[in-house]
Amino acid sequence: MAEVLTADGALRAWLDQLAQERRASPRTLVAYGGCVGAYLAFLTGHRGGALSLVHLGQISAADLRAYLASRRTGESVLSARSLSQALSAIRAFHRFLDRRLGVANAAIALVRGPRVQPSAPRPVSEGQARAMIRQAGGEDAASDWRAVRDQAVLTLLWGCGLRISEALSLKGRDAPLPDSLRIRGKGGKMRLVPVLPQVREAVDAYLASLPTPRGPDEALFRANRGGALTPRQVQALVQSLRGRLGLSERATPHALRHAFATHLLGAGADLRSIQDLLGHASLSTTQRYTAVDAAGLLSAYAGAHPRP
Repeated sequence: MAEVLTADGALRAWLDQLAQERRASPRTLVAYGGCVGAYLAFLTGHRGGALSLVHLGQISAADLRAYLASRRTGESVLSARSLSQALSAIRAFHRFLDRRLGVANAAIALVRGPRVQPSAPRPVSEGQARAMIRQAGGEDAASDWRAVRDQAVLTLLWGCGLRISEALSLKGRDAPLPDSLRIRGKGGKMRLVPVLPQVREAVDAYLASLPTPRGPDEALFRANRGGALTPRQVQALVQSLRGRLGLSERATPHALRHAFATHLLGAGADLRSIQDLLGHASLSTTQRYTAVDAAGLLSAYAGAHPRP
């Protein structure tokens, strides 16, 4: 416990807690560690010496504002959105200090982050989603299991609204896909996602095309050389499809998840249901899709209204 008495030790303890108890992803740990690590490095220089737990309890609102101001200038400038995310990480770190290590600091709550205008999700259209899936198969869909796999992955992302990590976490024992998938999302939150017949058929076709069957504990989606398909490989696939179809950079694997939500909203689904299907912790996150749907309605109106 001696090293936890230092600020760096407290940071390591916090990241361990996030990984073991909160099941935070490696990407989240890197992001949080970077945000708080930069904050502690600034405070070390700002205060002129190594930081202990006692010092962390003495950080003033002015100290924190000085750090945030430093990230708006210089070589490593942060946008308002990135600065807000950094402040959220810093607050979470101080909550850990208070609840787990007994180091309270009420001054942190006095600092407000920059106002961030929430951006609307950027989904692909229904036609673009269908084109991506068709192009993924190309002329090899009848003979190459990899083409069938690519179609199945994209169909799963669009048809079930899954994140890449969620789709690629499926195991051989999950097939054939049931009527509803039990998905573990961010923060270990569980949700049930209905499986459309078209999604099940795409995954069944992929499994039937495999040269060797997948074991129950193996990843459902196999990489070209064996092992598990990775998010980076799916991202590279979609990047290639973008080029072939002439789509914008907005056409990403996550845009298929956005498309799932906006298409449901356009068909009359209520926000609470969409929130449950996507696994959003807050309804405000789901409400962003109303802006997308409203924009689509205005576009259709502008194209169809018989203006004088």
